[in-house]
Amino acid sequence: MDAKDRQIIRALQRNGRMTNQDLAATVNLSPSPCLRRLKLLEQSGAIVGYSASIDAAAYGLPVTVFVSITLTGHTEAVVKQFEQEIRRVDQVLECFVMTGTSDYLLRVVVKDLSDYETFVRKRLHPIGGIGSIDSRFVYGVVKKTNVFPVVE
Repeated sequence: MDAKDRQIIRALQRNGRMTNQDLAATVNLSPSPCLRRLKLLEQSGAIVGYSASIDAAAYGLPVTVFVSITLTGHTEAVVKQFEQEIRRVDQVLECFVMTGTSDYLLRVVVKDLSDYETFVRKRLHPIGGIGSIDSRFVYGVVKKTNVFPVVE
C-alpha cells in the first residue's frame, strides 16, 4: 500500500458516499486509475466494507459503556466459549483482547442503566467463565473519528 492508496482510504473514511469522480479529484488522480486502485484495495481486503456512521443517541442507544472482562481461567475451552458467545451479543459493538489486568475490553451500547443491568444479567452472566466485570460509563465524547492518521 502506498501513499496514494492511503489518501484514497482517508478520503473514503471521511465520506464513503463520494463518487469516483469526486474521490479522484480529492486525491489528484484521473478517474480510471482511481477506480482501479479502489477495486484493488477492496479485493485485497484493505477496504472491508462500507457503512453509515449513525448517532447512537438518535438511534435510541444513548449510553456507551466500556466493560473490562477478566476470565476465571485461560484454557482453550473457556476462551473459545467466551469469544463465540460474545460475538452473538448485539449490544457489544467491539470486543478487544487486552494485555494487563483484564482479558477483554468491550464497547457496549444500551438505552439506559436498567437496560445495562439486563445486559449484564441476561447476556454476560450466562456465558460463564467470567471472573470479573468492570464497567465504565461514558458521559461525554471529546473526539471520535474513523479516519486513520497519515502514515509516512
